[in-house]
Amino acid sequence: MAVEEKTRPAKKAPSAIKDFLAGGFGGVCLVGVGHPLDTIKVRMQTMPQPAPGEAPLYKSSMDCALRTVSKEGFLGLYKGMAAPIIGVTPMFAVCFLGFGIGKKLQQKNPEEQLSTFQLWNAGMLSGVFTTAIMVPGERIKCLLQIQSASSGPAKYAGPMDCAKQIYREAGVFRGLYKGYCATMLRDVPASGMYFSVYENLKRKMSSDGTGTGLGTSRVLLAGGLAGMANWAVAIAPDTLKSRLQTAPEGMFPRGVRDVFLSIMRTEGPLALFKGLGPIMLRAFPANAACFAGYELAISFLDYVAPNL
Repeated sequence: MAVEEKTRPAKKAPSAIKDFLAGGFGGVCLVGVGHPLDTIKVRMQTMPQPAPGEAPLYKSSMDCALRTVSKEGFLGLYKGMAAPIIGVTPMFAVCFLGFGIGKKLQQKNPEEQLSTFQLWNAGMLSGVFTTAIMVPGERIKCLLQIQSASSGPAKYAGPMDCAKQIYREAGVFRGLYKGYCATMLRDVPASGMYFSVYENLKRKMSSDGTGTGLGTSRVLLAGGLAGMANWAVAIAPDTLKSRLQTAPEGMFPRGVRDVFLSIMRTEGPLALFKGLGPIMLRAFPANAACFAGYELAISFLDYVAPNL
């Protein structure tokens, strides 16, 4: 249901409920396309530091992928997917809702075109909105992903068992919400980059400069590039978050600051960018699918419920 590629009058911005529903559908599209490479990313970020003279657990992202498939089968790349699928629909729904609210708060009228800085601000607001929903699912996902890569007996039987054990051992805030500040550090600036790049690319590629009237291929291109820009900002704090959320209790008493100092001391600054290859490989198709799903859902909702 791609929008026809021709100039036409600018339509009004989607309502809050359409942003919410379409954002949720876009998030499901993102997870379905991007989860295998996310698994590789987390395993690369959290693999143990080898002792002197020992080879690292994974030589490269490709080696990680091949060993995962060899040991666990192709479905091993989808370990931990249930948690983000459960969390991603409300998370992306709230993400796109937050971006829409952020735009409306800065507009004097619904047709006003926002500057790049204003789009960045609206995107950062969406990052604030989504962090509270995202953190528990991210914690569960990371623990299940690294558990599958370890050689010892499995501690968690699945996402629900993982959530129950975390809650029983550490409660809500110290357990399920471990890494909240690190996630905020990642998502607020990265979301600003995400939406500002997407909206600006749409304007550049549209015939009238409004960002409307784009065909599916251009939406996919803008969404994919926006995803890569998002992760260029997010990769370093994401490494800190993954290390913190998978660390044993008490290992980093001061949270993300201790993680950062430990990495700088033992591995150097390049360790913050571990997993960059699979992240960028994942970012383009996953986020292209996300924005295409969002735009498709908006078009569908405009067709079946124009006054919603």
